[in-house]
Amino acid sequence: MTEFAVTPWSLGDNIVASELAGQAALAEKMGFHSFWLPENHFGDQRSIPSPLTLLAAAAATTERIKLGTTSYLITIRHPLQAAEEVAVIDQMAQGRLILGLGRGVQPAMFKAFDLPTKEKRKRFRHNLDLMLNAWAGKPVAYENDQPVVLAPLPWQRPHPELWMAAFGPLALKQAGSLAMPYLASPVETLESLKQNYDLFNLSVAEAGLDPVQTVPVMRNIFISEQQSVIKAIKLALSGSVPHSMRAEDASVDDWSIIGDASYVRDRLKEYQETLGVTHFIARGRLPEVTADQQIASHEQLLSLNL
Repeated sequence: MTEFAVTPWSLGDNIVASELAGQAALAEKMGFHSFWLPENHFGDQRSIPSPLTLLAAAAATTERIKLGTTSYLITIRHPLQAAEEVAVIDQMAQGRLILGLGRGVQPAMFKAFDLPTKEKRKRFRHNLDLMLNAWAGKPVAYENDQPVVLAPLPWQRPHPELWMAAFGPLALKQAGSLAMPYLASPVETLESLKQNYDLFNLSVAEAGLDPVQTVPVMRNIFISEQQSVIKAIKLALSGSVPHSMRAEDASVDDWSIIGDASYVRDRLKEYQETLGVTHFIARGRLPEVTADQQIASHEQLLSLNL
């Protein structure tokens, strides 16, 4: 059975805890598998530089839905502090955290955090190893010959489920070498995703690791029977993605699934048949879409029973 997940569908110019937590609670009530937040820096008031902080609000208003980060950037954080923060949120959520890890792609962010871009993969692996050791309860330091260990440890042992955001061949190979479920850029075409998964699975095999059974895909997904609404959304999306992030000749339909219920069902099945998708993460905050329209679309999505 394919699981459906969601990101927030409405964030104002100021992020209000009660509004975000209310969306997570509604997503749980509707029956979504998980509620996800990205990480981004230095955009506008709606940037999300600290997704775990926001997920703490969601943890307080939910009981069952899993809470995830699509790209918690460990390259720009001290690994022990990051390990502590992750453990605290996992405790608050009583083991419902899925930690999607990332290296980052914004040149301005690397410059601001004084991290050379060429070192990001090396820094990622170094910091991840320190975090894994800390979550396992291994000493992180010694004081008077006595071991100092992380406290509290995560609710999930030895650590929350780890996924990995990746964009580009080197990142894919690194994700495969760690056998973590791979989160692709949401604007890559289906054909690109197929090639990416071929490389990812080959890297898993070359590392001598078991095949990864979790196959998530994040897409713009919207259902409406009104063609005028569909047309307006696609037009607004068409100029919203830098060419560096998608195929030069790709159209909106190549990286979004927007249409009536029959069209969306058929496209989702195509993704399932091509990639073996186990989790669809429906992105929110689509242009030209109100909160009520997005909620109605989500209700239809969950009724597809794929």
